[in-house]
Amino acid sequence: MNTIFRKSMLSVAGLAFAGGVFAGPIAAHANPVDAKPVAAAVQNTAPKPQGDQSHISLNDEQTANVKAIIAATKKAGLPERAAVISIATSLQESKLENLGHLGDANDHDSLGLFQQRPSSGWGTPEQITDPAYSTTAFLKGLKQVDGWQDMPLTEAAQTVQVSAYPDAYAQWEQQATDLVAQHWNS
Repeated sequence: MNTIFRKSMLSVAGLAFAGGVFAGPIAAHANPVDAKPVAAAVQNTAPKPQGDQSHISLNDEQTANVKAIIAATKKAGLPERAAVISIATSLQESKLENLGHLGDANDHDSLGLFQQRPSSGWGTPEQITDPAYSTTAFLKGLKQVDGWQDMPLTEAAQTVQVSAYPDAYAQWEQQATDLVAQHWNS
């Protein structure tokens, strides 16, 4: 079974169990007589950024990489939310720098904007240090995550990346959102 799919299914099962554990006691104390219908507006907006947000100033190379990620996202026919997730992921993994082999400081054989590993099947070193290719590879993984459009950014990114620090992606959501807003139509 595909590792991404298996982890997704385990996450869904865990969330369903946790929801039942916490919602069960709350629902048991609800008073249906006092319940009032509530009009709910349907919004097509992404979830709000979670937790404390980080921000870095970008140089020309990093800005070019933002534009490359956006171009690859558009070419894949995906919406702005996919670009936000991709840019936030790259901010966490490489600070939007196309990293080559870092010697002893390297995490295994991780390379490029997304710190993808040739040994894990992401592509050759030449491919994954190409911003368009590495973004397309990341987006291919993202498209395999059911419901990625509506889940918290860090959950979507983690399902693709399988990082040792799964919550770290969330801190970059606001900057990624701002960068996509700034460069999507340029």
